[in-house]
Amino acid sequence: MAFAIRMRVFVKEQGVPAEIELDRDDKRALHFLATAGGKAVGTARIVLHSRDAKIGRMAVLKSYRRKGVGNKLLRRAIAAARRLGAKTIYLHAQVAVIGFYDRLGFRAVGPVFDEAGIPHRKMTLLARGMGQKAKAKTHKQN
Repeated sequence: MAFAIRMRVFVKEQGVPAEIELDRDDKRALHFLATAGGKAVGTARIVLHSRDAKIGRMAVLKSYRRKGVGNKLLRRAIAAARRLGAKTIYLHAQVAVIGFYDRLGFRAVGPVFDEAGIPHRKMTLLARGMGQKAKAKTHKQN
């Protein structure tokens, strides 16, 4: 299911070559699957690199975007990375969606770079906190 979502979003919608979308990290990653009404609608994964956790391959089907699916996926991935003892949590964000990650406490570091023909930027989050913006939003919701 997760791979089917990734193929649909990354390969079909965004033109990422299929041969680079599925990689050797998939075998060792912790995968997440979001469902709605019993249907798989989103996915993400965590790959551990020493004491750092890389969140990646976040994809949500088009008709379920902007409905909180990505937010819930990312929050669960962050929580899982913390439980796994990650010192730093990071990801490679497509430039077009940096604001989404920023709202959850990630901060862009370094220059824009090309990944699979799409501009990206590395973003990091300290594993002990989600950043002031995200904390404030979390408290308002409770």
